[in-house]
Amino acid sequence: MKELLRTTDPVKLAIATALLEGEGITAFQMDVHMSVLEGSIGILPRRLMVADGDLETAQVVLADNGLGEA
Repeated sequence: MKELLRTTDPVKLAIATALLEGEGITAFQMDVHMSVLEGSIGILPRRLMVADGDLETAQVVLADNGLGEA
């Protein structure tokens, strides 16, 4: 798996995940339960991961929708 996106914004993660699912790309959020360590204040970023073979397509999908770099 490759890291596609790292952010502390849960809305951005939800939008990115929905866009990827719409294109048939499975995405997995990592570090979701880190709030136990940080005290639920949202300072630790979450990572959105995709399969190695889907990385380039996923990057294009996010860039086309203003959520990433081309």
